[in-house]
Amino acid sequence: MLKIGIYGASGYTGQELFRLLLGHPHAEVVALTSRRYAGHPVSDIYPVFLGLTDLSFIDASPEDMAALADIVFLALPHGISMKVAPIFLKAGKKVIDLSADFRLRNISVYENWYSRHTAPESVKEAVYGIPELYGSAIASARLVANPGCYPTSVILGLAPLLKAEGWIFDTTIIVDAKSGVSGAGREPQVGTLFCEVDEGFKAYKVGQHRHTPEMEQEISILSGHDVRITFTPHLLPLSRGILSTMYAVMQKEVSTAEVVDLYREFYQGKKFVRVYKEGTFPNISSVRGSNYCDIGVTIDRRTKRAIIVSVIDNLVKGAAGQAIQNMNLMCGLSEDTGLTMISLFP
Repeated sequence: MLKIGIYGASGYTGQELFRLLLGHPHAEVVALTSRRYAGHPVSDIYPVFLGLTDLSFIDASPEDMAALADIVFLALPHGISMKVAPIFLKAGKKVIDLSADFRLRNISVYENWYSRHTAPESVKEAVYGIPELYGSAIASARLVANPGCYPTSVILGLAPLLKAEGWIFDTTIIVDAKSGVSGAGREPQVGTLFCEVDEGFKAYKVGQHRHTPEMEQEISILSGHDVRITFTPHLLPLSRGILSTMYAVMQKEVSTAEVVDLYREFYQGKKFVRVYKEGTFPNISSVRGSNYCDIGVTIDRRTKRAIIVSVIDNLVKGAAGQAIQNMNLMCGLSEDTGLTMISLFP
């Protein structure tokens, strides 16, 4: 049985990790940390766990957590994970970080968008955690940088066309994405209060969202050269889900059926990516509570553009579920272990 610690477990991502791991046949969560709720039973803070666990939140140092757990999930704010990850690595633990601290390979790019980086040596070791693209590297990694939620939907949505050389002009990529409110975290903010969000729909951080360099990094790797994109995120009045619509001008004249075939071949054997048949497109409601990324594609012959629609649950495939998928690979398990739940609908 794998002994699991969740460091920073009281936010939405931390509780989602705990929810999913409670159903994992090879995992036992032995410790969950929270300075704010230290000493409080988890079920007092999240009644959804009432009768399912006797664990209480603890305020533990990295050294204390390392003495308890074999695998540590870091569900911490950006800038904090880099301070504790090296301690866990030195103690011989496997680490899956859900912050942005180890996602960007270029330290200067990280520092331009976030803050000064204090663990550059660990960045060199980290593997970017999209299993569909980096599965073999993840399997032998000690430190995995779990991707952001927007980047997960966008990178999976674009990867087949980017790898198929000469299909699109990658300088023309536009990403229009929408997220549920849980993507902003559990800390109270005026912009995510019920009265601010309900019956509203707005763009935010236009031209300056910090997931932009992460997407550009991976899109550039897939393309084989530097690529810049236009990315506009929006806030939806719902709790979970991301829908990303991507546009790119076609370089090659192909039919929608050929693009669908390209996607199906690219993701053949990838359990958590579902490609829709021609003429159909996914709905956020079809992935809610699951680890699936659903993708629909079409060719607009009038404008010669490819249009790709990609949906995920931002807390599962966009965070906790993908983190567990990475853990499974790191531990030699089938990557769908503990993640076979069907989407909640309606």
